[in-house]
Amino acid sequence: MNKGIMITACTLLLLGGLFFIFLIKDIPATEQDVSIEQDELPEPEREEVPNPDKNSPSISEKISQTVTDVVEKAIEFLSKEEMNIVAIGDSLTEGIGDETKSGGFVGILERRIDSANDIPITVSNYGKKGNRTDQLLIRLEEEEINHSIKEADLVLITIGANDIMKIVKENFLSLSYDDFSSELDHYQNRLEAIMNYIRRMNPSAHIYLVGLFNPFAQYFGDIPELDIIVNDWNTRGRRVIEADHNATFIPIKDVFQNTEDHLFSADNFHPNALGYEKIADRVMEYITSTYRRVSN
Repeated sequence: MNKGIMITACTLLLLGGLFFIFLIKDIPATEQDVSIEQDELPEPEREEVPNPDKNSPSISEKISQTVTDVVEKAIEFLSKEEMNIVAIGDSLTEGIGDETKSGGFVGILERRIDSANDIPITVSNYGKKGNRTDQLLIRLEEEEINHSIKEADLVLITIGANDIMKIVKENFLSLSYDDFSSELDHYQNRLEAIMNYIRRMNPSAHIYLVGLFNPFAQYFGDIPELDIIVNDWNTRGRRVIEADHNATFIPIKDVFQNTEDHLFSADNFHPNALGYEKIADRVMEYITSTYRRVSN
């Protein structure tokens, strides 16, 4: 996103902090990660089967086959002759704010995975500062990005922060919680469209959506509405990802909370090198959890 606009927005928010808290009122129940449990059903009566099909697999055999499929999938991934990683999204993917110019968290991941494996690693970074979900949808049709995703083993996505900032810029003088909540469905629909497009190009790659964090917490930590907004948008992102059989949502909001480490760059919005290292730690944790080597 344009640095001048970003600094202006941050300054306005800093000066208008107290004003903002009075504008956001009567907040409804927030989006929450709700774990839906199946209703307990009475155990059906067991019927005698006089002539069972001996060729039909038993439940234990089905479970065993499922575990085998998962293990074989992990082995197949780890035994590839090369690993292709594609990163798409906004300035967080691009690595804006990394004073070392080392590629942000994507660059850190590339070096870590490369050093931990004997296979060549190819990382294609298509992060672009300022990108929103609607803009990313258009960029996915670009030939280079399209081809890279088709060949990818992993797809990393950061997106959504600029969707929120667009609302801030357009409604700053009359900003309310409803301005954000009314856009949630549209954000979710666009994110679903992004996932569907990637899946049409590549049905097998594992997709990771890196969640949103609250860059304003350092200034407006006493305004819970800002955290509520980020939580709501993260909940929608998680919902979209969990609908896919081969995708993972990676939360990073907590990485920037309750820490004495200085994790932001000079613009006070993007992470600095240490902030990106913390993100890389979290992303690496989830990747290794997904593709853990099978020990003897």
